[in-house]
Amino acid sequence: MMKYTKENFIFLVGGIIIYVVDIGVDLWVASRYFYQGQYTWAILIISFRCLSSLVTQIFSYQWFKNDCEGPDPEKLKWIFLVHFFHCGIFIRYWFALKYGCQAAFKQKSSGDVSETDHPNFIQKQAIDVMTDINMLRIFKTFLETTPQLFVQIYVLMEHNNHNFSQYAAIIMSFCGISFSTVDYQISLRKSLPDKDRFHVLSKLVYLFYKLLTITSWILSISLVTLLSARSSVILLILLWSCGFAWTLKQHTTFCKSKEMEYLYRTVVGIILLFTFFNIKGRKTKVPISVYYATHTLVTVGILLVYWVWKPSVVKEIHFTVVGILTILSLVLGIIFLVVYYRLFHPTVYCKQQTRFDEVDTEARDNVEAGRFQNFIMQ
Repeated sequence: MMKYTKENFIFLVGGIIIYVVDIGVDLWVASRYFYQGQYTWAILIISFRCLSSLVTQIFSYQWFKNDCEGPDPEKLKWIFLVHFFHCGIFIRYWFALKYGCQAAFKQKSSGDVSETDHPNFIQKQAIDVMTDINMLRIFKTFLETTPQLFVQIYVLMEHNNHNFSQYAAIIMSFCGISFSTVDYQISLRKSLPDKDRFHVLSKLVYLFYKLLTITSWILSISLVTLLSARSSVILLILLWSCGFAWTLKQHTTFCKSKEMEYLYRTVVGIILLFTFFNIKGRKTKVPISVYYATHTLVTVGILLVYWVWKPSVVKEIHFTVVGILTILSLVLGIIFLVVYYRLFHPTVYCKQQTRFDEVDTEARDNVEAGRFQNFIMQ
């Protein structure tokens, strides 16, 4: 297991700041929409926030409940109340700051120290808490941040009354996606014992791969919505159904209860609307190729529909800019994807089978199970 470093602690603090600022920006943008009489957009912004918060609180509480050693009704009651008021993530951030500070700045020698103060124990606690937070932030990113980014971009494309709050919301959405995806990948790398660090170049390549492909897809969906909101909804429901069916076929085993497992599969289906994740740790070459080939065909199809059915719109300068950005971000995103999987993916330089290997999972049956082992991977 790799060590928890000062860099990880800095990323943690940055993530907390962005999380808090993001809440303020959401309320600010929603209030402006209400003030302007654009109630639909305001309700959507708040709905995405409430949905992601509800899902993350449910999973966070279940993890606390599973981690409790022995029955402790009073402790569980307190934990339930904290999560009921949607503050569970802040408790996790508190523990992350506590253990992270100790692991990164206050390590002791392993001589005369108690078991709970042992450097290895502190390191494990810091990494475990950070991993749980990053899994919850992945939920938030694709249940709230990415859909909100779609709403903001659609509003900018549909209306001419741009304002600073909209640009601030878009910037915060991109920052949220950036931090959550990179932090998640760092957690994944730290859970792989026999490999190199996730270097700066690896982080940048991975970040650009995710951001560019997600941006291209959001622009594509925005164009569909401009053409026909009903068509956009039908397309998203169809794609979600395909993603959900894939999770059912993969027989995911992330949760202990059947009800939570179906909730997890539902959420993963939503995540797969926006980006690819390996949900079972198996070979990804065929699924990821099919996934992005489908996105490419849909994107090209959308642009062709505009070219045939809306030639007057195609001549407008804003459509030309959006079309170029859509294609350019898709092409660059796929290039970064290929570079990442060819040069920086863990299986490129980690040839030995590990408990989290994403290419061949036969060796995983004989290792100790954990939450992250069965979570979506890359």
